Amino acid sequence: MSPQSKNSLNHSITSFNEFLQCADYSLINYLNADPDSTQNGNDHSARQVFSGHFVPVKPTPLKDADYVIHSQRFFDEIGLSDSLVKDQDFIKMFSGDLSSADVKCPFGWATGYALSIYGTEYIRQCPFGTGNGYGDGRAISVFEGLLNGKRWEMQLKGSGPTPYCRGGDGRAVLRSSVREFLAQEFMYALGIPTTRSLTLFVSRSQMVMRPWYSEHSTSHEPDIVTENPVSITTRVASSFLRVGQLELFARRAYNRAHPRAMEELNMIVSHLIDREYKNSIDLTLSFTNQLVELSFLFQDRLTSLVANWLRVGFCQGNFNSDNCTVGGFTLDYGPFGFCELFDPNFQPWISGGRHFSFFNQPVAAEANFNMFWKSLRILLLDDADALQRFDQSRQQFKQTMRLKIQAVWTSKLGLVRYDHQLCQRLLQLLSYSRVDYTIFFRELSNLPRNLSGLKKSFYDSLPKTLENQWLSWLNDWYKVVTSKRNIYEISQQMKQTNPKYTWREWLVVPAYEQATQGDYKLIREIHNVLSHPYDEQSKTIENKYYLLKPESVFSIGGISHYSCSS
Repeated sequence: MSPQSKNSLNHSITSFNEFLQCADYSLINYLNADPDSTQNGNDHSARQVFSGHFVPVKPTPLKDADYVIHSQRFFDEIGLSDSLVKDQDFIKMFSGDLSSADVKCPFGWATGYALSIYGTEYIRQCPFGTGNGYGDGRAISVFEGLLNGKRWEMQLKGSGPTPYCRGGDGRAVLRSSVREFLAQEFMYALGIPTTRSLTLFVSRSQMVMRPWYSEHSTSHEPDIVTENPVSITTRVASSFLRVGQLELFARRAYNRAHPRAMEELNMIVSHLIDREYKNSIDLTLSFTNQLVELSFLFQDRLTSLVANWLRVGFCQGNFNSDNCTVGGFTLDYGPFGFCELFDPNFQPWISGGRHFSFFNQPVAAEANFNMFWKSLRILLLDDADALQRFDQSRQQFKQTMRLKIQAVWTSKLGLVRYDHQLCQRLLQLLSYSRVDYTIFFRELSNLPRNLSGLKKSFYDSLPKTLENQWLSWLNDWYKVVTSKRNIYEISQQMKQTNPKYTWREWLVVPAYEQATQGDYKLIREIHNVLSHPYDEQSKTIENKYYLLKPESVFSIGGISHYSCSS
């Protein structure tokens, strides 16, 4: 039975063999393998990769794999039975062991990409100084197929070294894997496009050393080296195609790095359209006109994505081109954080800098879009009309981004239309006060008539002058938002925009610390809470998770700031 007919049944897949029948490896069947790669996937040492779209590579299995958690919601969405997490062949595959005789593809694949930061290409992260060693260093895709009528690619994070490992061990520790698993499903529950979480397994016997923070450390950099359990989390997406990949192939085409360089750029762009945009682009158009449509569609997705990051307080922390998917969804949950105490310059990652801070993310997005535009432009040089229209997508990016952000503030404040003065006054007041971003907007969603209704969100008592400014703003906002409108409906709409529960690092830390001792209950509890962020939930949950950040952890490494060492 073909993958298409298998998935048209739309029933729950209960066996590993049935799951494998859904396999359909478009990437490795359509695109080019690195001609210098091995036949068996035993390719685990850092080396330069000069051409090809992917490197066949076998993951390195976990020893003594132990199940931690899976996403029941995502299993249900793609038609998998929860019983699969007890299937030994399923466990083997998603803890890095592809030795099952029934696996159609006996190896996985890793991809290369370029790195640019704000439009400047960097190659110093590459050990060879050429950029040919930069790519998936510890992420290996092991499955691509059609599940419930949609194509998904499944990638093991922490599955051992690849040719792009830059000398690393290719492993992920339990701390980072727990964060990534929880954050991806939280982002999905917030209604924001993202990679998804499938499973999380940890080794009961393998450990690795990583720099981290000692207890109560206020050090900026990690101050100790700790032993950590090795784990593998499976992240899932429609594809893992990034702006950085387009950059890599465009760079090779511009430089005529090898005879098939232009062809390989054309191939990966065609594959991108097929994987991410074939339902939105008229495929009867010429290829250059398809690229024009692609540019505006990607612009729309990227600006919506980043505007929604601002809506919920998310800071990606390292929004380079290699962490920017061309499908327009969130990728890379290493250096991320969620803004608690409102700060436009919030940046949880110690190496991120202000250029990747909370309110600077639209600027970083524009820089990434510019690299997308630059990478594809070479394919339109023979079509002047298409090229002119393609260039317009770049010229209009800033305006589109501005309108999307205005729409977010309009929605968060329950307005009918954007009110620039009202929004700017609020942002100033938020900056002058110590206030929790999530709690403030959730309490505001109750449409309070006075400041007592917002008290829960403030860390400190307000000086009289500032209190008067707040009262003035609140009265003006209330008049605008309730004018000739149903108050209950406004409140309900705002509560579907402003979540009640958010990611609070100080609440997640105990979960992964307990998990190192084999206790996964708190991980599962947090996962359940964050899977329903807009719901009121129980009073017990509210008392535990709807709280201001304790003053005692404001400067603590690993909570208020952290290295993404993992």
